[in-house]
Amino acid sequence: MDTWKSATQRGLVSGATASLLSTAALAALGELTDGSSFGPTNAISHWLWGDKATRRDGASLRYTLTGYLIHHASATFWAVLFERLMGRQQGRKDALATLQAAAAASAVACFVDYQITPERLKPGFETRLSRPSLALVYAAFGLGLAAGALLLRRD
Repeated sequence: MDTWKSATQRGLVSGATASLLSTAALAALGELTDGSSFGPTNAISHWLWGDKATRRDGASLRYTLTGYLIHHASATFWAVLFERLMGRQQGRKDALATLQAAAAASAVACFVDYQITPERLKPGFETRLSRPSLALVYAAFGLGLAAGALLLRRD
């Protein structure tokens, strides 16, 4: 069985790719649907700064950097769980199985974020994006998980 130590090491990579890809999706969809590429990431920092963060459109250290760091930490958390649970299966370097597992992990993360998590700790970007955009953000997250996992397992 895979160890937590190796899952954490791999999760740092797959979490980073998932964080970067989903943040790019947040920025692109924010610009497209909300007129602000920074708004969705700023909204994540509502954990610390309250509703003011959800209304901030421009880039700032206070809202954008904090929002990104929270998002990155969350992505890393989910990536470590993904790597721990899928470690043995991932060892086979099967791209389709990896994509399926990453899609399932992303779906679980979305479910937890919006059905189990208390309102105060929800991601926040749902205040800036439509439901279809949220689906695309979670799809980007899943692709990032898969890309990171496959990158680590290439020959």
